Formats: sequence, structure tokens, C-alpha cells
Amino acid sequence: MPAEVQKFISHARTELGKVIVGQEEAISQLLAVLLCGGHALLEGVPGIAKTLAVKVLAHICRLSFQRVQCTPDLMPADVLGANVFNLSTSTFSLHRGPVFTDLLLVDEVNRVPPRTQSALLEAMEERQVTIDGTGYPLSSFFTVFATQNPIEFEGTYPLPEAQLDRFLFKIRVPYPAAEKEVEILERYQQGFDPHHIDALGLAPVDPDWLPAARREVTALAVEPGIFRYMATIVQRTRDWPALSLGGSPRATVALMFAAKALAAMEGRDYLIPDDVKAAAPPVLRHRLMVKPEAELEGITSDQVVAEVLSAVEVPK
Repeated sequence: MPAEVQKFISHARTELGKVIVGQEEAISQLLAVLLCGGHALLEGVPGIAKTLAVKVLAHICRLSFQRVQCTPDLMPADVLGANVFNLSTSTFSLHRGPVFTDLLLVDEVNRVPPRTQSALLEAMEERQVTIDGTGYPLSSFFTVFATQNPIEFEGTYPLPEAQLDRFLFKIRVPYPAAEKEVEILERYQQGFDPHHIDALGLAPVDPDWLPAARREVTALAVEPGIFRYMATIVQRTRDWPALSLGGSPRATVALMFAAKALAAMEGRDYLIPDDVKAAAPPVLRHRLMVKPEAELEGITSDQVVAEVLSAVEVPK
């Protein structure tokens, strides 16, 4: 049993639950991304605690946090930093941008122009940035949580497939249920203030738990039949009639790591097909491109993932 994962997840869920009402599935997927060392794209309308969840996660994990509010005029140097000339010493010194952190929240990432979007690619893939020809390493915990509003299209730039492929998960954050929204009101009535996280009395996790939990996820056993099952699922997306673009080999690797994280969160040190099925929607939904004629018929990438999972034989 992955004991370190269980300790970390149990503690993190408890502390997050003191601030975030409901959103259990989204929180589980956020934690899975952190266990895998990946990045996540959070999609949901404004005001449903996407930013707050990431800030609280950073607080309880004792990780540094920076936020970038995206606008159409945001330049790469605004994110990465730049070399600044010091007149007193006649030398250049690096002014580090917000990318030099552990958890980076990129708010409304689809408002960023393509040049700045591409500047994030190296950081997300290699955990380093290049400024004026010099490479600078980023934190080993560097994780991008990017948000986008699903209903706004004016003044936005669609994320290119190459960047979407760098996100381990696309997490859909829905409206809270009616009873959860009542609980939110009750908390505010009792004095809850999300702007002062330090005053909420949240207990941070032991700094050794997250690295140990990541090692346990990496060491999880996978049977050969499960390898074939995951590969077949992604391969079927490449010739699925409703799709013009299927999953890449990077998607297959992401599916394995995500399934391993979900298995460890369930207390198992081995993978079963249900772990793969649970990981497939958030791993694949943003990597698949539905044909325009299929979109007109109301077919979504989530629907295609469900159909692919039904069509692929489950290993015994």
C-alpha cells in the first residue's frame, strides 16, 4: 500500500475541504497532477474557486506561488523575466519573472498571444527557461495550472495543439450543487475570508511527504496487459471516425502516469483497468480534435473518449 501517498492525499483533502466547498473530483485531479509532476488546464466559468484552490494547495504544501493575469499585450519577458542593465555597475542582472516559482497560475491563458504562449512551452516541458541564450533551471516542483473560460471567445487565442499536449489533465470545474452553494453562503456569514489564507489555520503537510509520494507513484507496478490496454486506447483515437486528431505517444505516457497516481490515491500499489478508465477523460479530452461535421452533430471529445473505452477490450 502506498502509505506516503495516502498520508499526503488525506491531509491535503482535509485542509482543502476547509476552504473549498464541494468540487471533490476537481480537487482529486489537482492532487493527481501534483503527484505526477505534470501541468493542468482548468476550464470553468469565473467565480468557482479555481484560483483559490491552487493558492490553498500551494499554502498547505509549503510551495511558492505566483499568478499571471493574462492579457492580449502580455509579452514573454513579463512571464520569464529579462536581463536588466544596472547603470551603477555597468552590468546586466537577471530580473526573474513569475515563472521562477513552484506553482504558477496562468489565469485566462487563452488571452495570451501565440508568442507568449510558446514561451511557456520550454518551461512546461523541460522545467527550464532560456533568456538571452542562457538556460535557467526551474523548481523541481514547477507546475503550471492554467485557467480558461469556456464561454468567452472574443479577444482570445486558441491554444495550439503542441501546448495542449503539454498539459497532463484538462480539468472541468463545474458549478457547485445547490446544497454546496448554501454551505458557501453559511461560511461567508460566519466570517470566512478567502483573501486571508494565512488566517484560516490550515495545517501544512510535512515537506518530505510530497517527494516521497511521488516516488511511490513512480514505483507502482503495471502488468503487461495494462500497458497494451493503454496503448490500444490511444491508438484507437487516431483512426476514430469522428476525430481529425488523436492522442500522441505523449498522451499514452500521460495516461499511464495519471492512472498510477489515481491507483495510489485509492490505496493500491498496482494498476487495474478502472484506473485507466478514470484517467482517460482528463488526459485525452484536450488532446483530441473533433471533426467540424461531428461537432455540428453535438459530438464532444468526452463522448468520443467514452465510446473508445467501450470499444476497447478490457484485459482480464
